[in-house]
Amino acid sequence: MPTTPDDTAPANAAAEPAATLPNLGRVGVWRSGTSTSIEPALAGQLERLGYGTLWIGGSPRADLASAQVLLDASERLIVSTGVVNIWTAPAAETAASFHRIEARHPGRFVLGIGIGHRESIGDRFEKPYAALVRYLDELDAHGVPVHRRVIAALGPQTLRLAATRAAGTHPYLTTPVHTAFARDIVGPGVLVAPEQRLILDDDPVSARATGRAFLKGYMRLSNYRRTLETHGFTAADLEDGVTDAAVDALTPHGSPAVLAAAVRAHLDAGADHVCVQSLPGSEDPVRLFTALAAELGL
Repeated sequence: MPTTPDDTAPANAAAEPAATLPNLGRVGVWRSGTSTSIEPALAGQLERLGYGTLWIGGSPRADLASAQVLLDASERLIVSTGVVNIWTAPAAETAASFHRIEARHPGRFVLGIGIGHRESIGDRFEKPYAALVRYLDELDAHGVPVHRRVIAALGPQTLRLAATRAAGTHPYLTTPVHTAFARDIVGPGVLVAPEQRLILDDDPVSARATGRAFLKGYMRLSNYRRTLETHGFTAADLEDGVTDAAVDALTPHGSPAVLAAAVRAHLDAGADHVCVQSLPGSEDPVRLFTALAAELGL
């Protein structure tokens, strides 16, 4: 797995010995930790199916209690946050939680952080890049290793930050086109771990209805709209319920073979690791994860 390049490490981390990111595996699972409950038993099931990492979405709290529960319920699985919101989870508390988990489960937790959305943060969202840099500075001061954190980065400036102040990037709601772009920005030896939404449904009518229901809220968020319109979509593709072609591209659906091809497309575009999200989130995801693991040979 990638290491943090010595020549790009921040000055206050220069003394840290070279270290590697935990082995995330080729494929992991992304699961919301708020709107959808993550049952501890799922961690053991994913481990047995061959998935390397379970990502906890939905802005986990600074106490990282949800991560500890999932680590307690498994033996080898890596658990990562996808992602902790820097505006709602104080850096000092998050760092203390990281060290608590590291003492209990050495080498099995990765801290993912991000700036969230202007629409939900409000006036506090001013100068988000500077706020992210300050948060990273605090994590450094509290001893959270650079190689054990990732940043939810979409644009060039934040991607470059992820390459120098973290092990890499965990983009959400992107396509392989963005994965290739991210790889070009961060260069070799830096983690690129995109999330990919999947729907195990051979009926295009019902599958597209599921995809549209999922995408509806995200299309109101400026950072995702801007990223998608920069990487292959037009405004018309994403308005008024999202076109069929855009739904198909953003929420691939069909047989296990079709879903596996969507995962491989990210790997072929330069991803080191792809974390898959089963839609709809309210349904038991194990059927999809089982079928995909078999198709991918995990």
